[in-house]
Amino acid sequence: MKIDLVTETFPPEVNGVAMTLKRLVGGLAKRGHDMTVIRPRQPADGAPRNLPFREVRLRGMGVPGYRGIRVGFPATRYLRRHWRAAPPDLVHVATEGPLGWSAAREARRLGLPLITSFHTNFHTYARHYSVPWLTTPVMSWLRTFHARGRMTLAPTVEMIAHLEECGFSRLRLMGRGVDTALFSPARRDPALRTSWGAGKDDVVLLSVGRVAPEKNLGLFMRSVEALRQRHPEVKTVVVGDGPILKKLRVRYPFVNYTGFRHDEDLAAHYASADMFLFPSLSETFGNVVTEALASGLVTVAFDCAAAALHIRDGENGCLVSPGDADGFVERVVAAMGQQERWAAIRQAARETALGIPWDFILDQYERDTRDALAGVEFAPAP
Repeated sequence: MKIDLVTETFPPEVNGVAMTLKRLVGGLAKRGHDMTVIRPRQPADGAPRNLPFREVRLRGMGVPGYRGIRVGFPATRYLRRHWRAAPPDLVHVATEGPLGWSAAREARRLGLPLITSFHTNFHTYARHYSVPWLTTPVMSWLRTFHARGRMTLAPTVEMIAHLEECGFSRLRLMGRGVDTALFSPARRDPALRTSWGAGKDDVVLLSVGRVAPEKNLGLFMRSVEALRQRHPEVKTVVVGDGPILKKLRVRYPFVNYTGFRHDEDLAAHYASADMFLFPSLSETFGNVVTEALASGLVTVAFDCAAAALHIRDGENGCLVSPGDADGFVERVVAAMGQQERWAAIRQAARETALGIPWDFILDQYERDTRDALAGVEFAPAP
């Protein structure tokens, strides 16, 4: 197939959606599909990269107050010329920003087959940024946007059920794989641990992701402090950047803040830690959970999204009822006191990750997009 993916986020931008889309596009290109990514230009862009797919970089702008996040401007004229000259078999719009909206609208006008994918719970962000009254309008906006496509891809069965309750239709599953060659316990680096002030037997707690209100990092730090009261030798590492990083640096100066890390360097940071604490409740999936499992970490997370899908409580990680903040802290402290079980948990976590290959996800995507092109079970959008 000739597929054009339109997205406001893509590497070199660093987040789970960007990495997921890169895996998807790169994997499909290697299977022989003709792939083009249409996205905003980013400050970190250099010269055109040697990639197995094409990139079209359009105008974009940063999100005020949120360094590192960009949106694209509407690109109706460009997309009309581009798609009239070289119409794709399928347009996949992955983000709901101005560029995504213009792409969805123009694809419909030109009669091009269109699908969308749901990656971010923007409607839940409103309460994290002190505008809870926006929750309902944002959900209405998202529902209207995704109704334009022949189908909407969502990352978990749990998310599909939630979206159906919110009035979405024509939903199908697009799961997530994990690169177990990249993320592996074999990348554990004693020198890196030493740079964090950790001795051979010291426990290192890890957070990976955007340093932003919606990631519930206050609960992460509360858990860290509860452990430090009992085990002052514990070390803490936060990988990532975001709008509340400066605030955390001031309030928790004992933490090792590394900024964003990439590829093998990121994998070494995972593998060199011991416990991965993930208190976020805003995820549609949470790739960091599967990366932590692949790295053989003892993971504590709420029982939702990727953790609900892949963690078996007490066997390959630890689950807490969603929203139970006190229970999360208690589970972290309890897990720290059960280190005799960590070797078995680490091994089970790694084995779980080995069973989540990207090839399966690509197979599923190919089947579902061909169904969408054929109109299988999907009426045209109203």
